[in-house]
Amino acid sequence: MRHFVPSLPLAALVMALGTGILADDAAAASLVMGIQQEPTSLDPTSDATASIDGMLTQNVFESLTTVNEKGEVLPQLAESWTVSDDGLTYVFKLVQGTKYHDGTDFNADDVKFSFDRAMAEGSTNPTKSIFAPIASVTVIDPNTVEIKLKKKDAFFLFNMAQGDASIVASESADANATTPVGTGPFKYAAWTRGDRLTLEKNADYRGAGTVALDKIEFRFIPDAAAASAALLAEELDVYAGFPAPEMLPQFQADPRFDVTIGSTEAEVILAMNNSKPPFNDLRVRQGISYAIDREELIDGAMYGQAVPIGSFYPPHGPAYVDLTGMYPHDVAKAKALFKDAGVEGSTMTLRVPPFSYATRSAEIIQAQLAEAGITVKVENVEWGFWLDEIYKKLNYDMTIISHPGPNDMGNFARGPKYFYGYDDAAYNDLWKQISEETDADTRIALLKKGQTYLAENAVHGFLFQLPQVNIQKKGITGLWVSQPVLFRPLAGVKVE
Repeated sequence: MRHFVPSLPLAALVMALGTGILADDAAAASLVMGIQQEPTSLDPTSDATASIDGMLTQNVFESLTTVNEKGEVLPQLAESWTVSDDGLTYVFKLVQGTKYHDGTDFNADDVKFSFDRAMAEGSTNPTKSIFAPIASVTVIDPNTVEIKLKKKDAFFLFNMAQGDASIVASESADANATTPVGTGPFKYAAWTRGDRLTLEKNADYRGAGTVALDKIEFRFIPDAAAASAALLAEELDVYAGFPAPEMLPQFQADPRFDVTIGSTEAEVILAMNNSKPPFNDLRVRQGISYAIDREELIDGAMYGQAVPIGSFYPPHGPAYVDLTGMYPHDVAKAKALFKDAGVEGSTMTLRVPPFSYATRSAEIIQAQLAEAGITVKVENVEWGFWLDEIYKKLNYDMTIISHPGPNDMGNFARGPKYFYGYDDAAYNDLWKQISEETDADTRIALLKKGQTYLAENAVHGFLFQLPQVNIQKKGITGLWVSQPVLFRPLAGVKVE
């Protein structure tokens, strides 16, 4: 039986995750952070919008486990756990004395409630698939939970750190979309729609002494020019995921700012609706892949600040295979494939959400497909519309979107109801092997096979990996440079 116990006491562990200082040693501190996307909900267990995790997961909400910037799994609401030799039974020992922000006690019943709720038939959890391996959740005592799996899951402890697996209380769960209540180092204060979200320090947090910030204010500024102006006017302390790489030189030359460029898990794709003609024809998808010029796309949309991809896996990952050469830019091949498939001269619609990487890429891809004889009608849509019509109803031909979640090649095994409209029995079997393989070397080999399979089938147009561009005032420490997960822990951030 394998047993995990952190080598540091919990308070010291929280300290190690950032550069937090004792609150008594510092004056009240606040952080004003600009972000691009305002969510339509504040509940990460019911909405797929990435910015919910970026603001609330591991700040307001907590999970059994957490992940550090290196991608390593660490304890959180579970202070330790044991795993049976067959890899199917996990017993979690929970932290004691923790309360929700409304004063409700946290205990094992909350873990069972949260998991049962996520796994329920009518659940709206955006990533129900991470709970699919679970056979049962049993409360042993108020501080102990046993989770039995139906099959081994190589990503189980990692997935339990995600916002989808946040532990919530039955008393407050239904209201979390507008007034979130968690156990984290910060608690919800206010949400002014269209403007900002405010969090304040949770003075009763079990690691409160390590949290330097008293207040965090997220400002929703999707427009790059407005974001730049707010930074230069010092209305913002930091902008996480700055959307305009062409503006970086002025900040890099300004002594008031630090600019960092890290990696993310966000693959940007030209998604094609595989469930409808003509995108259910491999020749059409291959033709589109040949028509795309990634170098031109990255130069034009990202000003060179992105890495090209040829499949659905981050270039910094241990299993990465460079498949960008499988469909080199070749207009003649694209035209031939379109003619063979009977779609030359046809019109396709490209619906894009209001993010600069998407809107800029759409214009370039429109021109590139025009060279190959395809007319593309670009429609810019609001995020709420995108979630409803594209993500939920599959009402689209093509779209451009980033996928910031880690270990998410399983998206292609989610069946025809997922917005890809992709259903492939061979890939489903391959992903089953990947997800159940606990030997790292064998799993890496299978991941390489999966990348190649997706590229060969040109499921989407694989474009580039988004960088993590942060602009911040000098004197701010503890912010992550890279983004290995959707969340961004701020308990260790210090403002001098």
